[in-house]
Amino acid sequence: MANQTTNNEMPLIAHIEELRGRLIRCGFAVIFCAIPCGVFWKRIFDIFAVFPLRLSDPAPVIIYTAPAETVMLSFKIALSGGILFASPFIFWQVWSFVAPGLYKKERAVILPVAFASTFCFFAGFAFCYFLLPLLLKFLTDFAAGQIEPFFRIDEYFNFIIKMGFAFGFAFELPVVSFALAKMGVIDHRFMTHYFRYAVVLIFIFAAFLTPPDVLSQTLLALPLLVLYGLGIFLAFLATRGRIKQ
Repeated sequence: MANQTTNNEMPLIAHIEELRGRLIRCGFAVIFCAIPCGVFWKRIFDIFAVFPLRLSDPAPVIIYTAPAETVMLSFKIALSGGILFASPFIFWQVWSFVAPGLYKKERAVILPVAFASTFCFFAGFAFCYFLLPLLLKFLTDFAAGQIEPFFRIDEYFNFIIKMGFAFGFAFELPVVSFALAKMGVIDHRFMTHYFRYAVVLIFIFAAFLTPPDVLSQTLLALPLLVLYGLGIFLAFLATRGRIKQ
């Protein structure tokens, strides 16, 4: 009985050790990418924080209200940039860890899925990057002429990063749908059946991330609905592939 218990526990221990090793490698990758981001944090700030305000009228004034706030900002930029630029390696580690759950023939999709995850993540981040000027223009124009916009840097940068990463991970929905369908966890019928619930959750998710106005919520929710529909199609293709095998 003792030997049987030990043998049953060994796979779990091996998985935990493997997960630990992959997390450590991901941590080192983030640190490696964060160092140059910390060195050039001012340039990165201009690209990611100043550019989205180019359409705003009146132009908001970015301020800080604590002596060490800019120092903490540089660390946040370094960490966020490290995660962003290390994301290809992180996605490779994630899908490699999931690979044992796939059939032998299906493990060949790990590299394409990791590549697709990276592409979708950066596509979502880029989509948000070019959407933000329109959203911020609407928000600053809303009270133009009566209230002058002053953005506290900590809150403003947190808003930019939260939106960017939210869109990046949201654009992973088709890839995750394909992978889960390939593993047999879900299929296109499951996603179609729960479509109405998905719509509600998507709008709640969009309302949680955006300021309390219908426009910004809709600008977030509509792409997510399109991505969910794409996920259904990809799950259908993955399910067909499993049936043929």
